[in-house]
Amino acid sequence: MTAADLNFSVLGPIVWVSIGAMLVLLGEVLLSRARMFMGRRLTASVVGSVLASIAIVTLLFAAYMAIGHAASGLSLAFNPGHPLFQLDRFSALVIAVLALSSLLACALSIAYLDELHINHGEYYALVLFSTAGMMLMVGAVDMLPVFMGLELMSIPIYVLAGFDRSKLRSNESAMKYFLIGSFASALMLYGIALLYGMAGSTSFSAIRMAFDPSSPIALAGLGLVVVGFAFKISSVPFHQWTPDVYEGAPAAVTAFMSVTVKLAAFAALLRVISLSFDPLGDVLQNVLWVLAALTMIVGNVMAVIQDNVKRLLAYSSIGHAGYLLVGFVPGTSEGYAAVVFYLICYVFMNLGAFAVVVVLAHRGQDCERMESMAGLARARPGLAALMTLFMISLAGIPGTAGFMGKLAVFSAAVRAGFVPLAILGVLMSALSVYYYLRIPVLMYMREPSEEGPRMELSTGEGLVLLVCAFAVLYLGITPNGTIPLIGDIHVLDWARESVRALLPS
Repeated sequence: MTAADLNFSVLGPIVWVSIGAMLVLLGEVLLSRARMFMGRRLTASVVGSVLASIAIVTLLFAAYMAIGHAASGLSLAFNPGHPLFQLDRFSALVIAVLALSSLLACALSIAYLDELHINHGEYYALVLFSTAGMMLMVGAVDMLPVFMGLELMSIPIYVLAGFDRSKLRSNESAMKYFLIGSFASALMLYGIALLYGMAGSTSFSAIRMAFDPSSPIALAGLGLVVVGFAFKISSVPFHQWTPDVYEGAPAAVTAFMSVTVKLAAFAALLRVISLSFDPLGDVLQNVLWVLAALTMIVGNVMAVIQDNVKRLLAYSSIGHAGYLLVGFVPGTSEGYAAVVFYLICYVFMNLGAFAVVVVLAHRGQDCERMESMAGLARARPGLAALMTLFMISLAGIPGTAGFMGKLAVFSAAVRAGFVPLAILGVLMSALSVYYYLRIPVLMYMREPSEEGPRMELSTGEGLVLLVCAFAVLYLGITPNGTIPLIGDIHVLDWARESVRALLPS
């Protein structure tokens, strides 16, 4: 095998994101030594804006390359002789959404980091490195790049969780996430070692051919890999870290990790299960059924008693992990396609909800107490309306992306015969309406607090809110529609086609 046999274009999105991270680090060093840039005096705010712009541009290039590859429908491996990473319609679609999510997170962070006086350039480099790890993980066709991508994704986020170094909560959040994340990585690595011992290879295809459900080693390896992913997707009973980390980390970091980590982890889990262990055996199917049921119940019940917006959204995230796991239980292409579509919907409605929390950060503090939302409709009517939209979408009210995502997942479960699980999901979704609508009730029915919210809205924050609101409504009304001047945006069809291209024939 020579360099001429390697297809470097397959790594294009990852390379662009990695180049962006290096440019950000180099740019911070150079700009910190200069006093003026393009006729403007260099302040921490200006430096942060320039570095964020570099990150956004490179993420745009990565998204453009991934979209182009997804449209081509080709399936290309980096090394055809020994494929470790493959860019196909499924991985290209997920990589494009990951790049867009990270781009929106960077745009959302610029004014927020200034407000909290933590505008350090390495923030954007860490976001880009983590995004590169996510992209590697979702395109892997071998357990080794899955683990490498997992670590490259996780280590920068450990640092980002403690990015507000002056606050004890942020430091505590980083330490908890690091310890629990390291434990989960160790379990997954041990599971990969057991699967290698069974199959003699770490490639998905070799594991699929050699997997024997009656072998204790094979079952132990599968179980440990599933547990490792369960930590990352915040599935019960491996969810304990989520509320503490979401609450302690800066709100912009929580917004980034809440959507990108879940998207990457679920996409990688789908790829591993469908290419290594499909068709699902009774054991794995029963395990996923129990995980889905417990995750939905615990996430939604615990969210009811929260009085902190970030903790409420953390338990909400756990509940949504349960809904997504429902799509895995049937082991059908319809269920997997519903998971992909739900993930895309989740990105915009959850990022939009956290974007409102970020925008309301004031005087170096996050606006995270439920009481802080009281009377917001009077002081910031636009933000109150947007927050209401994101809340009803997360609750699954018709006309929003959340409803279409849940409908797709529950329909797939019903058609596969898992009616009790679908009924449980509907009941938990009905319960979620109570705690989601608590926030709009506070915003519209209560008097505002004495200390008003931050009144400024930066360009980046406005762009993120606009994109998320549009996506929530578009995906909820016409997920296979057409946008004037842009063309056909058939998100539901893209999800189905990507899964059909992924599954072995």
